[in-house]
Amino acid sequence: MNMNLNCESARTTIWPAAALLLALALPSPNGATAAHRELPSGAFAVEQEIVLPGSPEEIYDAVTGDISGWWDHSFSQHPYRFYIEPRPGGGFWEIFDADGNGVRHAVVTAADRGKLLRFEGPLGLAGNALHMVTTYTLEPAGSDSTRLKLSIHAAGELQEGWPATVDAVWKHFLSERLLPYLEAGQHLRP
Repeated sequence: MNMNLNCESARTTIWPAAALLLALALPSPNGATAAHRELPSGAFAVEQEIVLPGSPEEIYDAVTGDISGWWDHSFSQHPYRFYIEPRPGGGFWEIFDADGNGVRHAVVTAADRGKLLRFEGPLGLAGNALHMVTTYTLEPAGSDSTRLKLSIHAAGELQEGWPATVDAVWKHFLSERLLPYLEAGQHLRP
């Protein structure tokens, strides 16, 4: 094995790395500081199911498009629009005002009317390094009802209590908001 070190090669490979380390170690001329901290990470899954009144297509239509009638968690006090575009690449949008300011909570990755809706995004945990995949699977449950199976898989930055919070919030959405909304026939109103 040849152990001769080519000085030119060493200069072009070692010096840029050393300069970077030195630059990172020196204080910034504008007084800016940097901090490094470890974030807790992990993964969790939430699964729920509920039987809802209506056909799979009716339920699909109620959980897509304008969802402001039953979805009650938002970043703004009174969202201008709150909707899910039921197509691959569509957004789960909360629009704050007529100027179009707002947030995209998730991106739809699979849409099959009456059967499946899947979206990826942190929803209310935006701003954290968390990847969350939410799936609604719909299937008939008798002649006039639909079984909605909810599956959430999350991985990344994870604070203590988040899995239980996500589970509780989805129970709220499905049992306390969506079910009464459907039972009252509000999804059928123009």
